[in-house]
Amino acid sequence: MNTFDKVAQILADYKGIEVEQIKPESTFAELKLDSLDVADLAMNLEDEFDVTIELDQSVKTMQALVDKIDEAKKA
Repeated sequence: MNTFDKVAQILADYKGIEVEQIKPESTFAELKLDSLDVADLAMNLEDEFDVTIELDQSVKTMQALVDKIDEAKKA
């Protein structure tokens, strides 16, 4: 399972939505995630991937979040 698929599954479980609804270009707003949801999701993903995710204003889509995780895994 690649990083995107794993993140999508975690998000689907977290928000109670269908994993098929989550696309790389999906924004947090489209997925009805507020800033608290994003922070909570990031903490869950940090635990799952054993990384530290630096969230900033550039992280607005699922792909941007996955890229941050992949970068952190390489560090």
